[in-house]
Amino acid sequence: MSRGGAAGPKGKKKGVTFTIDCSKPVEDKIMDIASLEKFLLERIKVGGKAGALGDSVSVTREKSKITVTSDSNFSKRYLKYFNIAENEGEEED
Repeated sequence: MSRGGAAGPKGKKKGVTFTIDCSKPVEDKIMDIASLEKFLLERIKVGGKAGALGDSVSVTREKSKITVTSDSNFSKRYLKYFNIAENEGEEED
């Protein structure tokens, strides 16, 4: 017994692109765009391994925008997870 859908021609997989606009925090000198890029490069997991992006995921920086491009399935919720996880570890004085 198979759970697959109807067999038919499968199209080419579309890549997913997310753009993170950090212009306001960078202008206000709240954050450094290079450190966010480094953080994403180190923390994004591909195949269960953090930092091993390979050819499937790329993180690029242009002035105050960071673009995350993936050839395979990639969730917007996964990017939001980094923001939540990062804020949980911080404490304000």
